Amino acid sequence: MKKDSAKAIWERFQQESLTNKDLLLATERKPIRIIPGVKIIKIGGQSITDRGRAALYPILDEIVANRRRGKKIMLFSGGGTRARHAYQVALDLELPPGFLAAVGGPIALQNARMLQMLLARHGGIYINAEQFEMLPLFFKLGCIPIMIGMPPYSYWEEIPVKGSIPDNRTDSGTFLTGEFLGADSVLYIKDENGLYTADPKKDPDAEFIPEIAVSKLLEMDLADLVVERVVLQYLQRAKIVKFIEIINGLVKGNITKALNGRHVGTRIYKD
Repeated sequence: MKKDSAKAIWERFQQESLTNKDLLLATERKPIRIIPGVKIIKIGGQSITDRGRAALYPILDEIVANRRRGKKIMLFSGGGTRARHAYQVALDLELPPGFLAAVGGPIALQNARMLQMLLARHGGIYINAEQFEMLPLFFKLGCIPIMIGMPPYSYWEEIPVKGSIPDNRTDSGTFLTGEFLGADSVLYIKDENGLYTADPKKDPDAEFIPEIAVSKLLEMDLADLVVERVVLQYLQRAKIVKFIEIINGLVKGNITKALNGRHVGTRIYKD
């Protein structure tokens, strides 16, 4: 940036409000990639972790194998059944959404710590927000960083669009981290092949959707989704992430294929 233009921006920031539409538009630009090539993976809580050893061990073995091949992989944990139980109790007590967000995080943390212990001998390391800036070092050392997927909004959770369950849960925290670090995509490991027109566990006539533009998916306004709805809004506004992909982690080889860019589940892509 030229010195004169930098001075002009500085002066404009001094003179105008940061809510000015024209000023905000003038700041539109694609940010740099903080960690190019990073692979962001969320392991579902209820869909994978809660199933125990039979489901989780093969997935972790596949992740370790890909890390040894040089992939920079970062894992995120979901909350699962225990988080849902905490939400139900809190809702019965008529507590606000911010409290639900606060109690949901520690349960995802429990799952993250279990993932870290299982991967410890392979370089698995749990990191919290204060250690986030150390990610480049952890990757250089060959580690597999693990974080909770829950974003740290806690009591300051945004007011939900509908109901009282927080919109921003472990899917959204995973996505926002991927966007910040500069990932091309974000992978969500579930126990289903991807997105359907309805919950395939409840509706045998549900149709599989192999790929779809995020704007089209929002227009469909499906009654149920395999990923948090707010993630679709974030994807629309993303500067770096091009698509999210939901894959069936119970199918051996799917994770490796997805990490190598192959389409194996449902891709929801930015228009």
